[in-house]
Amino acid sequence: MTQPTDPPPQGGNGTPRGQQPQPPQGGFGAPQDPRATPAPPPQPPQAPPTPPQTPPQPGYGYPQQPAGPYAPQPQPGPYGGATPPQQPGPYAQPGPYAQPGPYNAPAQPGPYGTAPQPGYGYPQQPPNFPGASTPPPGGGRNPFKGKPAMIVGAAVAVLLLVGGTVWAVTSGGGGDDDKKPVARKSGGATATASDAPVDKGDGSGAGGEDPENLNEGRKDGEAKVLWYKSAPKAPGDGADAPGMWITDKTAVKAVYKELVAYDVGTGDASWDPITFPQKICAVTHQKTDDNKVVVAYMNGVSDNATCNQLQQVDLTTGKKGWSTKVAEGDLFDSTLSLELALTGDTLMVGRSQSGTAYDVNSGKKLWDKKKYGSACFPSAFAGGSKLIAVSSCGATTSDEHDEVQRLDPKTGKAEWTKKIPKGWSVARTYSVDPLVLYLTDEDHKKWNISTLKDDGSVRSQVDVDESFAPECGWAILERDLQGCTGVAADDDTLYLPTEAKTGANEIVAINLDSGKEKWRVKSPAEASMLPMRTEGGKLLAYVEPTYEAGGRVVSVATGGGSHKPSTLLQNPQGTAEIENGFYSRDIDYVDGRFYLSTARLTGSTETKQKLMLAYGK
Repeated sequence: MTQPTDPPPQGGNGTPRGQQPQPPQGGFGAPQDPRATPAPPPQPPQAPPTPPQTPPQPGYGYPQQPAGPYAPQPQPGPYGGATPPQQPGPYAQPGPYAQPGPYNAPAQPGPYGTAPQPGYGYPQQPPNFPGASTPPPGGGRNPFKGKPAMIVGAAVAVLLLVGGTVWAVTSGGGGDDDKKPVARKSGGATATASDAPVDKGDGSGAGGEDPENLNEGRKDGEAKVLWYKSAPKAPGDGADAPGMWITDKTAVKAVYKELVAYDVGTGDASWDPITFPQKICAVTHQKTDDNKVVVAYMNGVSDNATCNQLQQVDLTTGKKGWSTKVAEGDLFDSTLSLELALTGDTLMVGRSQSGTAYDVNSGKKLWDKKKYGSACFPSAFAGGSKLIAVSSCGATTSDEHDEVQRLDPKTGKAEWTKKIPKGWSVARTYSVDPLVLYLTDEDHKKWNISTLKDDGSVRSQVDVDESFAPECGWAILERDLQGCTGVAADDDTLYLPTEAKTGANEIVAINLDSGKEKWRVKSPAEASMLPMRTEGGKLLAYVEPTYEAGGRVVSVATGGGSHKPSTLLQNPQGTAEIENGFYSRDIDYVDGRFYLSTARLTGSTETKQKLMLAYGK
């Protein structure tokens, strides 16, 4: 049925997932942190405990009435076409990590960390701007969900869960370029990492502070803990640990003011920590083919400090390469925060309203991406095999909208430009090749997942009645286009995890030509299973730990036939609680080893915090 041009999206039903991206604001604001105090230590229960429930708070993405049998039905959205009534759809919980799920409960006190406290940049009330969302209610994830209350009470303290619903949107299938996304409602610490104790899991502990043997009681068939690292001290208001890169010999982690490197097999220091004058504020998600990355750090600690210092680092040797200062842009175009993206030999540095490209090998400036067209300001970039730019256009006009461009990394020339219909914002890129966009409609509290062709036209829109749940970080002052994990794509398929309300979830394979479901596979354990990436015709996924077992890495055949998960690495049950307790995590599986690290330190001084854990056979 022919739709009018750019009709205003109406309601529908569904509930967007809590771990969802935050589209832009004037300068992306921080999400609310509902945590007040760490959970109490475990006590023998006198009666089955009842976890208290916290009602959803108002703010972006929170409907005034819950979705249910009387929720409004979806109407045509920005890319045209109507969808049938939907079940609660992807991303139907409050902001990032806010849904009560098996791994989104507060961390418990213990030798490896406590539930995080609110830190710098995280306001106590939910901001009202596009895509503002709520952070995790606690530092760990709850492997005991769905167990009898008496068992849970004996094992862990009462957990405070935060729940809520949001209207969502999705699509009505693939189509022409003129289709519109169809809506479905829906402190001053100075210690360094080199000072931190280390436990290799051999029973020797970590400087006398980690007496337990992490491999004690390991069962046949279980992987072993190769090494474990405690985190350095962080300021009282917390600190970011924003990057993790794995090479064939070295695991490198960015944490607060440092880069630290460990031998992948033994955990021994690969090279001396690199300490920066001020805190790290941005890193490249990618590394070059010869294992180079670029790190940005602050130029001071005052309220006027900006994120304008760049340093290239060789991950293999730990040697610093070139360094430079990022110039400020025009009025309102600041380096308060940066987004860094790598495509081939081109490093793209995004300010708030423009970008500058550098040769990643020499640091030589290549070109600028500035204001163009009808007041279009490039505000975010995504890298990889392609270079993608997202711009905010017409902010002071009635035609305010986003535009997406694919850029030639050598020259900065736009190969194509796609105008996003009015009212919709590009929040994340789930993949850059193929290009899969996660879009949000602030006014109507809706979402849409669209795939674009090589010429920028619409290839398809996700049309699956499901609540999806990738994990996305907190976009504080930028969009952070590539800040999501738990989602993967190959040439013709998108892989998204469903929300696990109790126990196991599923991964759904979605045809990128039609937006329809191809197949789905259930987690082999009573826990969430998250896609990591595809390789060799298989999907690699991480299954989170449970009360009975550690996490595991599995592979799933992506072609025809059976899609039953096959276990590649089974982590030990003895470290399930530690594995579960990593807060705001990074994960990777390389050469038969599984790496897990935190992406943020809380600044707690009561107990040591975890930094990194490696498993292998």
